[in-house]
Amino acid sequence: MPRLLIVEDEPALRHALTINLRARHYEVEAVGDGKSALRAAATRPPDLVIVDLGLPDMDGVDVIGGLRGWTNMPIIVLSARDRQSQKVDALDAGADDYVTKPFGMDELLARIRAALRRAELTDPSLEPFVRTDSFALDLAAKRAWKGESEVKLTPTEWHLVEALTRRPGVMVPSAQLLADVWGPRYEKETSYLRVYFAQLRRKLEADPSSPRHFITEPGMGYRFEP
Repeated sequence: MPRLLIVEDEPALRHALTINLRARHYEVEAVGDGKSALRAAATRPPDLVIVDLGLPDMDGVDVIGGLRGWTNMPIIVLSARDRQSQKVDALDAGADDYVTKPFGMDELLARIRAALRRAELTDPSLEPFVRTDSFALDLAAKRAWKGESEVKLTPTEWHLVEALTRRPGVMVPSAQLLADVWGPRYEKETSYLRVYFAQLRRKLEADPSSPRHFITEPGMGYRFEP
């Protein structure tokens, strides 16, 4: 039975979606704000998330970004926002599909089935928590700790951390990291990586001069060792 997480702040719609989806033999958890959504997804990862963008505590685009930091689970936006730029922002943040309110239940069900079929062809979701002997990361909430102290990482540093921790033990080429984080036009700007990985090691490694977790493969790329 596929498990769905609904993130919708309007109680009547949240209740209606829950009833309709359970009647179609889905297991459903429904929450009304972004922080609850990130906490629920990290505690018990669903097979698919349906998220509204107009949430009371944070924008739905930020919820999508928080999820995409650690998981490939399908995300369907269900929102009254209908401007093209708003749809583009959600899709760029990592949403797989976008349904505009008002909507037909049959259409939403078809999109859920299609998203779940596509998900069967991808790798399983990663755990949102990364722990090493030097630091701990909560990829869903974008929080980091070194020992008992919380460490603030910049958005660019988080992009690099996510790109490596999703592939533990795998060397990621420098050109791929640059394209993923800064864009295709920056694939030769290897100095960017040297600067940012030096910052990350200072913030997270026990001995930045002899890193154990963020490893440089000279002339090739970078690797994360848990």
